[in-house]
Amino acid sequence: MSTETETPVPPDTAAAPAADATANVAQAAEPARSTSDAPAVTDTATASPADAAQTAKSAPDTATPAATPAAAPTDRPPRTSGRGPNRRGDAPAPREGGPRREGGDRERRGPRRERPAFTDPNAPEMVEKIVYINRCAKVVKGGRRFSFAALAVVGDKKGSVGIGYGKANEVPDAIKKSTEHAKKRMVNVKLKGDTIPHEVYGEYDGGRVLLRPAVTGTGLIAGGAVRAVLEAAGIKHILTKSMGSKNHIAVVHATLNGLRKLRLADQIKTARTTTVAPAE
Repeated sequence: MSTETETPVPPDTAAAPAADATANVAQAAEPARSTSDAPAVTDTATASPADAAQTAKSAPDTATPAATPAAAPTDRPPRTSGRGPNRRGDAPAPREGGPRREGGDRERRGPRRERPAFTDPNAPEMVEKIVYINRCAKVVKGGRRFSFAALAVVGDKKGSVGIGYGKANEVPDAIKKSTEHAKKRMVNVKLKGDTIPHEVYGEYDGGRVLLRPAVTGTGLIAGGAVRAVLEAAGIKHILTKSMGSKNHIAVVHATLNGLRKLRLADQIKTARTTTVAPAE
């Protein structure tokens, strides 16, 4: 039986080859790591368009961002006229002329009141009488439209009397128009106390009215339309007779026509005694 004897290896001699192998492996790994960290270089001459686009997308964005371009100067002059702000948002230009007056505090002011019409305290009291109100109906597609006409008499009971006629879509407006119209057409008639000086016959269109004087205590003997005119004129004692048309407008104007024909005794005497020079 043979006996093998192992020759002992010195510690330094056995560790040297292992250290050399470890160093060689580390040196081999270092170039590989540096190669994997660097971006891949692709030959643009031989690479396809799809590979080039993929490479550009995967590459880190290291380019410097481009500077924002400055706004180009404009030669348009600023707006100097107009009431409102211009399109660029500038403030409105001041108006030409003098300084603008500042308005008052509108919240403190109440509603504007109409100025009352001037009335003369010495003016006689006017009497307004409505003789007749006529309603007219106009047939239209949607139905009927109504309008009104008013016949009014206005007087001061001292010899002044007037007749007015007004039309409107409402009764109050028609009455107002008729009374205003009557006040503009006032005439003076001759009276003898509370009656008329003599008998008279008035005519207007189809209306015929006879007026006769009466003694005190007789009263006002007259119909509706004739009575309104005589009361407004201030006559209290008279005899009347309507002998023509019954139309209110015709009777009223016929009565006024008769009153305008009245003359006092002095006026008749003066007219009769007036001498006319003979013609040469």
